[in-house]
Amino acid sequence: MAAVKLSLVVSIDDTAFDAVAVRGSWQDGIRMAAELGYDGVELAIRDPQQIDANAVARALRDARLHIPAVGTGQAFLKDGLSLSHQDEGIRARAIERMEAHIHLAARFGAAVIIGLLRGRISGNRAATASRLDASLHTLLPIAEREKVSILIEPINRYETDFLARIEDVLAVVDRMGSPALGVLADTFHMNIEETSIEQALRLAGQRLRLVHAADSNRLAPGWGHLDFASIVGTLRDIGYRGFLSAEILPRPDPLAATRQTIAHLRPLLGKAAHPKGGYA
Repeated sequence: MAAVKLSLVVSIDDTAFDAVAVRGSWQDGIRMAAELGYDGVELAIRDPQQIDANAVARALRDARLHIPAVGTGQAFLKDGLSLSHQDEGIRARAIERMEAHIHLAARFGAAVIIGLLRGRISGNRAATASRLDASLHTLLPIAEREKVSILIEPINRYETDFLARIEDVLAVVDRMGSPALGVLADTFHMNIEETSIEQALRLAGQRLRLVHAADSNRLAPGWGHLDFASIVGTLRDIGYRGFLSAEILPRPDPLAATRQTIAHLRPLLGKAAHPKGGYA
């Protein structure tokens, strides 16, 4: 299973979202990920128009890291944007923001994540789902042209009331029928919502394109009760060859959390951890 790579979620902006090990100083985050032996960084970006994409590209090139995906959740948390909002103007701005994320992701060969940006149920579930579908109908042709995957992430009931389980997201993927649309599975959310993490991963199958790795308490893998050996074994069984991306709480501190993640997961992937430099 050596083809599976490890990445670390790094926020370009300071963020109120807890489960980001490195935030604000994204340059330090990229350097730390590289020196600890990660293969990539997943970038959480509120607004692609507000970042220096050339500077990010240079930092990634110098660190020899890939970007598996670009996160959009801060557009919901900070700007109140939602792809399923009842307000047409807010939906239009959310679509516009997603387009910017798609264009940025195309530059880096990355996917774009729809997490909290899908919004919450407003009015009733069917109407909310219809508005999300309409937004996706606008975005998916753009993603297809740019050869960018859009990944919908099931999120647990305590953070949103809309699309909490793998099967909920698969229904959207099947309904849209676009090769650009796939699933992001998060072990922390699945521990809350799924009867079996392994069964949920098998259900996603070839539609699974990214996995967020965090333990049952959202700490680094190995610091909770999830069986990552079984999870990795299931990913091997279904032929998954994407990234395991650490979306973890920065506790007790960012360095300890990111070091623990790679130390716990690398051996399960069949490759020992080999820090590259000063953080070992």
